[in-house]
Amino acid sequence: MARIVTKDMARNWRTATRLVRGGTRRSDLGETSEAIYMTSGFRYDDAETAEARFKGQAEGFTYSRLANPTASVFEDRMALLEGADTARATASGMAAVAAALLCQVRAGERVVAGRALFGSCRYILEEVLPRFGVTVELVDPTDPAAWERALSQPTRCVFLESPANPTLEVVDLKRVADLAHAVGAVVVVDNVFATPLLQHPLELGCDVVVYSATKHIDGQGRCLGGCILAGQDFHDQHLNQYLRHTGPSMSPFNAWVLAKGLETLELRVTRHCENAAKVADFLAETKAAGRVRYPGRPDHPQYDLVQKQMGGVGGSVVTFELPGGQARAFEVMNRLQLIDISNNLGDAKSLITHPASTTHQRLTPEQKVELGIGAGMVRLSVGLEDAQDIIEDLEQALR
Repeated sequence: MARIVTKDMARNWRTATRLVRGGTRRSDLGETSEAIYMTSGFRYDDAETAEARFKGQAEGFTYSRLANPTASVFEDRMALLEGADTARATASGMAAVAAALLCQVRAGERVVAGRALFGSCRYILEEVLPRFGVTVELVDPTDPAAWERALSQPTRCVFLESPANPTLEVVDLKRVADLAHAVGAVVVVDNVFATPLLQHPLELGCDVVVYSATKHIDGQGRCLGGCILAGQDFHDQHLNQYLRHTGPSMSPFNAWVLAKGLETLELRVTRHCENAAKVADFLAETKAAGRVRYPGRPDHPQYDLVQKQMGGVGGSVVTFELPGGQARAFEVMNRLQLIDISNNLGDAKSLITHPASTTHQRLTPEQKVELGIGAGMVRLSVGLEDAQDIIEDLEQALR
C-alpha cells in the first residue's frame, strides 16, 4: 500500500526522526529505502487528467523539470528540518543562490549584501545582476552601522553568508532582518557553513535560506545539489515560475543520494564539530599556525553572537593564517599525509584549501585585503577521522 509522510504527520517528530522519516513516499511495493524514479516524464490515464494536472487542478507529476517523486522526498524532508513552508531542490548550491536572487529582482532595484562571500556568489552580485540594471552594494557584514546606512533606503533584497566563507565572520541575522523588513527587503541567507542543525535563519526573521547540499547534507563527496527554502508566498509569487521555466532541476539520483545523506546528518555534524573544536584548540596553541579563526572559540570576534545564534557550536571549518604567505601555505599543505587538498568542504574526509589561489582567486589584491583573506590563509574542513590523527598530521606538516 502506498504511503506518504505529510508535514502534519511529522509535525510532532523531533529532529532525528524527521531526518530519517520525513517526506517518505512509499510505493505499492512497500520498499523501506526510498525509491529512485529515474524518469523524465509521466503518463496520464486520460487527456482530461493531463489537462487538470497542468492547470494545477489535480495532484500528480507532469515532468521532472518541474517535480519528481524522488526530489519531492528530499524537498519535503528539508522543509521539515528547516521549518519552512516550501523547499525546492536545484542542481547545485550556486543554482540555488542564483535562483533565489534572480527570481525576485528587477531592473532598477537594489540589492545589499555582506561583502564576505564565496567567490561565485560575489560574481553573481558584481557581474551578473548589474548587467540587468540591478544596483548592488556590499557592506562589512559585522558592522551594524554599515547595515543601517545601507538599509536606510528602498532595497529589494539582502543577501549574506553566516558564517562567511572563508573568513568565518558571523552576522547578527535578527538585526539585519529587522532593518531589511523596515524598507521592504527580502533577506536571503546562505546557511551552508552552519548547516540546518546549528542555525535557523527563518526563526530569526529571515525570509529565504539556501544551501549547497553538496556539502554537509551529502557529506561524502558523491554528488552536487542545492536547496531553496522559503515561505509559501515567496515560492508562489517569485520562485515557482522561475524554476518552472529556467529548469535548474536536480536529478532524481542525486535527490536520492541527498535524502539518504540527511538520515545521518545529525550524527555527522556532531562529530564534525567536536573534531573541529579540538583541531582549532591545537592550532591556537601552536605558534607555527599563526592566527586561528574558529567561531566556537572565545577569541573569535563574534563569539557572544555565536553563543546566542548558533548555540555556541562553531561548525566544521577552521581557518588559520600561516606566517610566510603563499609559499609557506603551499609548503605545509604539500606535506600533509592524511588531509586532502581540495576546495570542497563538509566532507567525511578532512579537506584543506588555499582560498586566495582557488575559491577567491578572482578577487583583486585590494579586495582580499579588505576581506582579510591573506596569502597565508588556509581553510580546513575538519572531517570524521579520529581527531588525534588529524592533529598529528597537522603537527608534522607544520613542523
